[in-house]
Amino acid sequence: MKNVLYLSYDGMTDPLGQSQVLPYLIGLSKRGFQLTLISFEKPDRYSQEKAKIEALCNENNIHWKPLIYTKKPPVLSTILDIRKMKKNAFVLHQEKCFQLVHCRSYISALIGLKLKKEKGVKFLFDMRGFWADERVEGGIWNLKNPLFKTIYNYFKKKERSYFEESDAIVSLTEVGKSEILSWNLNAVTPEKIQVIPCCVDLKLFNPKKTDSDLIHKKKFEYHLTDKYIVGYVGSIGTWYQLREMLLSFKHILQLKPHAVFLFVTKESPSTIQSEAENLGIAADSIRVVAAQHHKVPCFISLFDCSIFFIRPSFSKKASSPTKQGEIMAMGIPLICNAGVGDTDEIVLRYSSGLILKDTTEETLSSFTLDFPTFDRERTMLGAKEYFGLDRGVESYFTIYDKFVG
Repeated sequence: MKNVLYLSYDGMTDPLGQSQVLPYLIGLSKRGFQLTLISFEKPDRYSQEKAKIEALCNENNIHWKPLIYTKKPPVLSTILDIRKMKKNAFVLHQEKCFQLVHCRSYISALIGLKLKKEKGVKFLFDMRGFWADERVEGGIWNLKNPLFKTIYNYFKKKERSYFEESDAIVSLTEVGKSEILSWNLNAVTPEKIQVIPCCVDLKLFNPKKTDSDLIHKKKFEYHLTDKYIVGYVGSIGTWYQLREMLLSFKHILQLKPHAVFLFVTKESPSTIQSEAENLGIAADSIRVVAAQHHKVPCFISLFDCSIFFIRPSFSKKASSPTKQGEIMAMGIPLICNAGVGDTDEIVLRYSSGLILKDTTEETLSSFTLDFPTFDRERTMLGAKEYFGLDRGVESYFTIYDKFVG
């Protein structure tokens, strides 16, 4: 039996779990691996999506063990969740004798490292970014607070152990891999680090499969007929620069007076609308739509171009925006900023749109919309070559096959 344990502190009922965990596991299950998945689910999402995810896992022979994520009290709730994850992982190991533990990010890796040390299970550290630094740079952990400083130092020490003691490492970006190698850590070689970006399901994100009648219907429904549609997909949290994206849209309105900014997001519409109002953007120029993951390609098909700006920082060297592959797959030109992971290099390589050197007001008020280097066919080829889900599954298979069997 090829038994693998996958540990995730993210939920499978979250959009992220459905786009960036389950598709890989389904592909790997089809390649002969017996997969057990422990994840932490937010109660409201779990009640809504549980049946769907259970059915998907059952259909694909994935043993799913959902646990309930707790948010309060801060820190203590996370410690209790870690204990729950450890207890369940070790009980399941007694039953299944896992050969490999695949850990998504730093919290899960705490248990992966213990399984390696105590039970000899091979340990794959799928880092997903420089997590401890993201927490600090994103303002979640204030290092002036002694508690957060202690937690940060603890995870930076653990980070070194994860890199040195894991059997394989996955980085989302080449820039992140180069950064890790520059630290000259013990037993960390270029061969040990595999770069696998956030991939996209090209069967779902396929412009040839979008229903033209449905597109016309959506344009009519959201009053988008004869509009120039600027699009944004995904969450708007710590890192995405909402104000700067709206400022760039304000500039676009000078070039295209009938432009509309369409946000496809589950964020609160009031957050976006109030920021737009602060910048003097008329309410009827903004649309906010919540869509399930499988409906997102239809909305992207409406876009004339898509914008995303991410605040550059040290931790963002390791960032691979999921939305980039999705938008490229649909053949839509991008406007994004430099200095985030491999994003700008990929846009340049595949002629996928416009890279702004920064997000200062001067830069955001001076770009043009003619996209002189944009090549739709090359952009879609880039999505296939760089972000294709099949490519990602094959890369994970190479790692699994090395340690399992």
